[in-house]
Amino acid sequence: MEKPKVLIADDEKPTRDAMARILSTSCECLTAPDAELAMKLVEENPDLALLLTDYKMPGENGVSLIKRAKAANPSLACILITAFGEIELAVEAMKEGADDFITKPITDIAQMELRVKKALEKHALSRKVAELQQKVDEQSGIETFTGKSPAMEKVYRLIRQAAKSNANVLVEGPSGTGKELVAKALHDLSPRASGPFVAVECAALSPTLIESELFGHEKGSFTGADRTKVGKFEAASGGTLFLDEITEIDLATQVKLLRALESRTIQRVGGNEDIRVDFRLVAATNRDLAAYVREGKFREDLYYRLNVIDIHLPALKDRPGDIALLVSRFIKEFSTANGNNVTGIDAKAIKALEDYPWPGNVRQLRNVVEKMCVLSAGGKLTLDDVPVEITSTFPATTSGSAAAPVAAQATLAETEKDTILRVLAECGNNKSQAAIKLGISRRTLHRKLNEWRSE
Repeated sequence: MEKPKVLIADDEKPTRDAMARILSTSCECLTAPDAELAMKLVEENPDLALLLTDYKMPGENGVSLIKRAKAANPSLACILITAFGEIELAVEAMKEGADDFITKPITDIAQMELRVKKALEKHALSRKVAELQQKVDEQSGIETFTGKSPAMEKVYRLIRQAAKSNANVLVEGPSGTGKELVAKALHDLSPRASGPFVAVECAALSPTLIESELFGHEKGSFTGADRTKVGKFEAASGGTLFLDEITEIDLATQVKLLRALESRTIQRVGGNEDIRVDFRLVAATNRDLAAYVREGKFREDLYYRLNVIDIHLPALKDRPGDIALLVSRFIKEFSTANGNNVTGIDAKAIKALEDYPWPGNVRQLRNVVEKMCVLSAGGKLTLDDVPVEITSTFPATTSGSAAAPVAAQATLAETEKDTILRVLAECGNNKSQAAIKLGISRRTLHRKLNEWRSE
């Protein structure tokens, strides 16, 4: 049986060596004199089971190391070593993901071995649960998501709960956060999984076309209607209908949508026959739909029909701890696709990506990582591989002192505005190119520009 791998981080060599000697009978031990080398070993050893770290080390302390190590390897068990009387540090470490703590000097060897054993058992159990959950997720569509933040864990929980019912779901969140992925996961986990999943991008349809697209039309119902057309409601019968950017549906069509939800029947444009449809509706928006209702832009009765279950997707800037996990996933995807053997990314590059506000959210991050992988010669990605439009969000670093990020001197909204306007200028005011570079839709870019003009 393979021994579990344990990393001991302590700046005192006698302590490191003594602990490694004691644990070596049951564990494979790695050692590090500081947090920098310890983090490097965490990144290079994805099968690492346990991190034992002293609190006081040169540079980064043990609590900060645990936080970073858990972000890189969520199933990693962690134990903090503190001096006697530093219990408040141990409590802080537990909040950051530590499983236990040991006080120095270590005089009770049996007690230390017992705590290590319990931490390793917990790690083995969490790995087993993660493997089982992955098997479930691979059959449900949730594997398309990446993130261990509390906000994303709540999203996963809501998806699993909502999928069991036939209730309408409203998915809210900024552009690029993965609202269609939520809709697809809801479908794949539901009893309707064998039926069709039909997605409609409402923002791409004019008010004159959207009614015909959703409800279909009869031959001769209007100029150019030379044949009968089945609408999306009929196409989705037996499955799930996903309406993206629901706020783009005009008030007149909202009335017909409400009727379809209430009666489960529709009439094609130009027809008078009630056609029964069996669908589950998932709607999505990047706007404040409740505000639209207050302003009279969206029907209140329809809002309550749609908002039976509400799933909110957080902006990427609100879950920076997930960025390292997302980057790791995208590197694997693009390294394989491009065949250039990118093996990972260093801490400075990750820090730059974590500090960026990501107005285009996960979609923009994915585009940036793809660009980095395509242009890389292979090996580990570094800060030099991070595109200038990301690193130039921050002032240049001067010798001996690191300048604070722009975000520290301005609100996130101001940072987002500065980023978008700068990228737009770099693209020669070409909105299509700027939207692609930012990882947002052209429509979202137009909306933001219009909002700033009206300020």
